[in-house]
Amino acid sequence: MLKKLKYLLVVGGLVALAVIVVIVAQAQQRPTFGKRGRGAPDAPVPVLAAQAKLADVPVYLDGVGTTKALNTVTVRPQVDGKLIRVRFREGQDVERGYVLAEIDPTTYQAMLDQAVAKKAQDEAQLSNARLDLERYNRLVASNSATRQQADTQRAMVAQLEAQVKLDQAAIDNAQAILGYTQITAPLAGRIGIRMVDEGNLVRAGEVGSAIVIITQLKPISVFFSLPQQQLARVNRAFGQGPLTVEALGPDNKSVVDRGKLQVIDNQVDQATGTVKLKAEFPNDDLQLWPGQFINVRLLIETLQHVVVVPTASIQRGPNGTFVYAVKEDTTVSVRPVTVSQQDDTQAVVTTGLKPDEKVVTTGFARISEGAKVAVANTDETPTPAASTEPPRRGRRGGGPKG
Repeated sequence: MLKKLKYLLVVGGLVALAVIVVIVAQAQQRPTFGKRGRGAPDAPVPVLAAQAKLADVPVYLDGVGTTKALNTVTVRPQVDGKLIRVRFREGQDVERGYVLAEIDPTTYQAMLDQAVAKKAQDEAQLSNARLDLERYNRLVASNSATRQQADTQRAMVAQLEAQVKLDQAAIDNAQAILGYTQITAPLAGRIGIRMVDEGNLVRAGEVGSAIVIITQLKPISVFFSLPQQQLARVNRAFGQGPLTVEALGPDNKSVVDRGKLQVIDNQVDQATGTVKLKAEFPNDDLQLWPGQFINVRLLIETLQHVVVVPTASIQRGPNGTFVYAVKEDTTVSVRPVTVSQQDDTQAVVTTGLKPDEKVVTTGFARISEGAKVAVANTDETPTPAASTEPPRRGRRGGGPKG
């Protein structure tokens, strides 16, 4: 019994010793933290950092616009008659003057033939009247006829000359009406859905007698609005030269087309406090469609050689915006900065930071003024050309913490 007790005591002592060894080993492997954490007070805090850089940053104003065709024409018949031929396909692109449809020209051709025949008849009478006038003039010269007879014949010639001119006007009118039997495209554009079928009787000026609608897609215009607070800024930039407008895709990042600002409306909408602008896009790839809502951004200026940092590095405190700058001795210092504008990717710093200085982008919770850090890697600050989001004006903050 005594031997068994001694055995149990030895086993228990060994188990207790093993537990103590495990606890000590885990304590030695436990990670240390910076000044705000547990462990060795001088252990560096792992962070990510990026370098401030000089870059040219475009300044955009964002807006939501509506796409509208430069020209839209509803093609209607100008004469009555039977539609004998439709020569277009729905959705077809046509040039100006393309024959879209034909109306039966038989009646209008007969009217033209009558006018031509009437002119020929009157020209024959005019020719005979001129011969008679020459005879009367010779008789008057030999006192064989009275001057009154010559004057009467001269008036007859003038009357027939006017009649011939009237006949020519009738011919021109008949030719114009006959030309209306061929319905042509008044502009280059895309044809919509056909509204009348071949063989139907169409009438000029009748409601609902449209044949098709043609819409000009190249180029195309976009109307958008900006707040009236930006009007002076836009007018100043527009007065210095043409302004570029970019149409954005559904992701609000990719640029589907670039155009030029054409018009700034001459009044502000008092109901909304906005001013309307019109831009024109070449639309070569047909990415813009009439009636489509589209996000646009207006490039009003480009900031030259400004300091940019990742937006993630900008911190805000009670006294304003600040960054954690990494010094050469791998410690950080709180640096108050002034941010003029920023977007989701980068921020423009006007004061408080120099190019090529490193700023912390992650790991703020465990660092403070003077904390020692270990920079795991350096994030590259994206250049403005690679950035697809338009920079926006920076939000106001308070100042550096503590």
